[in-house]
Amino acid sequence: MKVLAICGSLRATSSNTAIIRAAARLAPAGMEVVEFERLAALPHFSQDLDVEPLPEPVRDLRARIADAGALFISSPEYAHGMPGSLKNALDWLVSAVEAMDKLVLLISASPGGAAHAHAQLAEVLRTMNLRLVDGGAHVFTRARLDAQGDVADPEMRATIARALAELAVAAANPHPDDR
Repeated sequence: MKVLAICGSLRATSSNTAIIRAAARLAPAGMEVVEFERLAALPHFSQDLDVEPLPEPVRDLRARIADAGALFISSPEYAHGMPGSLKNALDWLVSAVEAMDKLVLLISASPGGAAHAHAQLAEVLRTMNLRLVDGGAHVFTRARLDAQGDVADPEMRATIARALAELAVAAANPHPDDR
């Protein structure tokens, strides 16, 4: 199963990007985690632009979501909310059938805590009819990274691996109550 990973941060050295890289290495057999790296290329959402022909970055996002069996979002918290660039991407998906009813693994990590953004993201994703795996239970205060920028915390790596395993189980056994 292909999982499209979206990082809510645009920073090159983001700990949430490191979490996505770790997820790609920790994915169970049969799962491929692929990062969407064009978040910054998406134009500001406007219903006036949400018509054919769609802007190319939006077409790409929607096509990659259609091709994925599930989504994985890892996001920091900015000012008690999700980053604007991530909200913009989600706005482009509100009327898109490609994202509807997709499974989503949600992880949030931010140095000052990420509980507010995580709750906000979970609410938006549920409103968009996406299905959160494990109720979106993964919030980290800090992602400790090593000198190479990789997740250094064994407990965090284990949590990521368990969450991906839960995603694989949910994908193999779809049930309407797994939200």
